[in-house]
Amino acid sequence: MSIGIGGAGSKLSSILDNGQSTIVDVSGVELERVPAGRRIRGVVHSSHGQLRGSRKDPRIGREAFQSIRNQLIELIQGNIVFSSTGGGTGNGICTELLEYLADLQDVPLIDKTTFVFVLPYPEKEASDFIENSIDFLRGPLSASIDTGNTGNIILVSNAHKFIQRIPEKAYNEMIIGSIDQFLKIPEKGEDLEQLDGNIDAEDFILYRSKPYINHFCQFHYDPEAPFSTQLEANYNPLLLKPGGAIEALFLLELPDSTLTSKFYGILDYFAEDNVLPTYAVLHNPNIEKPLISVSILYSRKPLELVESFNKISGRIKRTRIRKSVDQYVTLSKLDVDLTTEAQKVVEDSGNTGDDILNVLKRIGKL
Repeated sequence: MSIGIGGAGSKLSSILDNGQSTIVDVSGVELERVPAGRRIRGVVHSSHGQLRGSRKDPRIGREAFQSIRNQLIELIQGNIVFSSTGGGTGNGICTELLEYLADLQDVPLIDKTTFVFVLPYPEKEASDFIENSIDFLRGPLSASIDTGNTGNIILVSNAHKFIQRIPEKAYNEMIIGSIDQFLKIPEKGEDLEQLDGNIDAEDFILYRSKPYINHFCQFHYDPEAPFSTQLEANYNPLLLKPGGAIEALFLLELPDSTLTSKFYGILDYFAEDNVLPTYAVLHNPNIEKPLISVSILYSRKPLELVESFNKISGRIKRTRIRKSVDQYVTLSKLDVDLTTEAQKVVEDSGNTGDDILNVLKRIGKL
């Protein structure tokens, strides 16, 4: 089961669970727009009564969390949480969830939560989304990676959506399709003939319990070409590019069972980085070419992304200030003679000012 928090998270979880997920929002209107098996509304009161939305303000999401705290803490155990980092509801509620997990002494492996966070594309999305994401990335998300109390963290980027001009619904389906490929790895191990290695349900739960950022992809594998080149060419465009692998997992499907030895090149690639991957090699007679599903866990905090967001946010702020100045402020041109002005200052102070004037003259000659 998955839990969708906020508008973006609810849509993604609904697709993954075919309309049977649990969705969470502060807006009753938004909750009714998404098919779900269960709807939970966070309560936030103002002087005008219950709010209809979070207005991109994470403080509202954080306040709403208090009204549904116990429900959510129980629901997320061992499940997947979907949210965006830019809005108010998902950002605020997930901040509270991550801070709660960070304070725990120990979380059983089977109860570790996988988080999927959708990051905005700073070149095209609202500055509020960018600012919220910056605070979330370098605050609760970075802290959660340090504590080790979460499961895998999957960072989805909206960049591909805007660059390729993909409609939102189609993009959401692409995201879930990619995640579903990863989640179905142990099922393939049960359905197909095993040739080497093994990934069962327990192995997969253990892998998903690791508190690292997860990058996964799937592509046709050429046993005669360097694996490193193939992997780099087929990184998942929906996710952030991975850092150096700490742990890895791969599932290799072969159309011909006599090709079993061809997977050793993949092991060699990871061995160079001192990584011993969990793996399985299966016989799949229904495919024509070898197919590999790869997952890389890395621990690098998304500082590069924060720096990128900061640069773009700063540029947007400078542009906004310049426009405001141009619109509301008229600056008259002032003709100032530095020597005359300096002379006035020293005369008012009762000094001759020869030394100061000499310095000004020398500066003027430089």
